[in-house]
Amino acid sequence: MQVIAASWPDINSSKEGPKASKIVAFTTTRLAGHSTDQYQSFNTGLHVGDDPLAVQQNRNALLKACKLESAQWLEQVHGTLCVKAQADNQVLVADACWTDQENLACVVMTADCLPVAFRQANKIAVAHAGWRGLVTGVLENTLSHFDAAITDVWLGPAIGAHAFEVGDEVRAQFIADNSEASAAFIAAGAPGKWLADIYQLARIKLLAAGLHASRIYGGEYCTFSQTEQFYSYRRTASTGRMATVIYRTSPN
Repeated sequence: MQVIAASWPDINSSKEGPKASKIVAFTTTRLAGHSTDQYQSFNTGLHVGDDPLAVQQNRNALLKACKLESAQWLEQVHGTLCVKAQADNQVLVADACWTDQENLACVVMTADCLPVAFRQANKIAVAHAGWRGLVTGVLENTLSHFDAAITDVWLGPAIGAHAFEVGDEVRAQFIADNSEASAAFIAAGAPGKWLADIYQLARIKLLAAGLHASRIYGGEYCTFSQTEQFYSYRRTASTGRMATVIYRTSPN
């Protein structure tokens, strides 16, 4: 398993003492797993047509690398629901989950959509934000479980602004929600088509929800163009999924 670590600074302050819990967040790449063919090789999605045994081997390897027994996997539906993670390994229908429990991972799967991790000292969450969930409030719903004044957010790997083409109707929905969103769209070559910056759109939503700009990190990858590292649904419809994972360890 190879991962992209969250690019936010360490908040595990020494003043909390050597037994303070630690927050770990990352996105898996497509490298060093068990899947083959178009899913090669660290696919974590059971719903994409890959061999379920290979996917389960990848998921087990993820938990083993994190030294965890439980993770909250979701059946993602491009909605806005954020649920509390459970340690019983049951899949919940939602697009975000949060927990204040140690040694329980919150997980979302993506292959161009934007994964967003949230943290406070004693609480964590992760959200799956495609354009539908983003415009209708999945990030705001997730942030509602936190104190925005002390919350950090990491924007994990998603499709880059040069590759994310959308139509007039998508642009119109974002601008109707917040006029500042117009700055996140550049006219594409074809009439009625726009290149959308999903990272900028997420920042606009988070700032409007009360998060401080200095607490928003990430947004530097492109899943579409970085072919060796990432799966991309827009590049190849039949493909795997990366996992974005966040968890708190128990104090040593």
